[in-house]
Amino acid sequence: MQKRTFTNILRLVMEETHLYQQIVTAIRQQILSGRLQPGDRLPSIRELTAEWGCTPGTVQRAYHELALQELVVSRAGQGTHVVQQLPRERDDTPLRRASLVHRAQTFLLEVLTAGYTTGEVETALQLALDQWRVLSEQPTPVIQGKLRFVGSHDLALAWIAAHFAEIAPQYSLELQFSGSLGGLIALAEGKADLAGSHLWDEETDSYNIPYVRRLLPGQRVALLTLAQRRLGLITPAGNPAGVLELIDLQRPGLVFVNRQSGSGTRVWLDAALRRAGIPTAGISGYDDARSTHSEVARAVAEGKADAGFGLQTAAFAFGLNFIPLVSERYDLIVPEATYNHPAMLHMTSWLAERPAHQAIAELGGYETSDTGKVEWVN
Repeated sequence: MQKRTFTNILRLVMEETHLYQQIVTAIRQQILSGRLQPGDRLPSIRELTAEWGCTPGTVQRAYHELALQELVVSRAGQGTHVVQQLPRERDDTPLRRASLVHRAQTFLLEVLTAGYTTGEVETALQLALDQWRVLSEQPTPVIQGKLRFVGSHDLALAWIAAHFAEIAPQYSLELQFSGSLGGLIALAEGKADLAGSHLWDEETDSYNIPYVRRLLPGQRVALLTLAQRRLGLITPAGNPAGVLELIDLQRPGLVFVNRQSGSGTRVWLDAALRRAGIPTAGISGYDDARSTHSEVARAVAEGKADAGFGLQTAAFAFGLNFIPLVSERYDLIVPEATYNHPAMLHMTSWLAERPAHQAIAELGGYETSDTGKVEWVN
């Protein structure tokens, strides 16, 4: 029980910080390395939203954090620019400490409101700090030691990235969640080393292979199975609206929350709705699209929707009800050149072993009998 509680709380911490901190880190490095000069204009929120495959709020949060670090300044109608003079390194100050305490109080209020006890929070934060200390002791990898992942959101993959220094010492796995289709396009454009996909092809009743052949023609590509994942309807605990199947989404007054276009989840759902003869126009909230399974589950947990469609893992993480509808195959799409990279070889070997299967299965909502299997597409 304690392990599950820690997993849930750590998920809350990482989910809130992971993506926007990646943006902060990337821009901060460009400023400090001189690639962005004082006074240079940064991309607009819309441009960065498209580049990172995230929501505008995530980019706004990143820009706000950079402003707090006195690296950028935003003005209405003028965009966001690098400051004219970069701040000097500062010692610990009362103002700095007060800012940190304020952030800690904000997080504490959120998790206590969600029903966690102060003891659970303290234990979880201590375990999280211990994990980050282990990660921070790893030598900073060179550029060639980083694997760039772009693709569909997955909680097991986020766990793997956080533990990648243990799986492939001296290497890191950098994640950008942009949907299955976005990942394959990033591979085709050379903007990613590997992708994550669970695109179901209605014509062939198969996953990923038809799309890989269309988008990566002539390339030799490995499909490395991460796991079989359970997808279904996510409802509040106790399922007060009594949602049991897709046709229930048409009920008057029932509000739905969806995944974004281009995601494998949305591809399967749209096909299932067509087969059932359910018009999307009759589903209130169908156009309310979220970029991750966690965001769908959060919307349901916060009472913004009566039902969503997503992973069992996300539903359980938020203490929600789950009605399974399909088990899907999630593959890592790996071009041959990346497959032979030392970091990828470590990961492939790890996925084939029992400890990997146990770690993924313990997250809930995953079936791991095919985890680590490789299928080549020419």
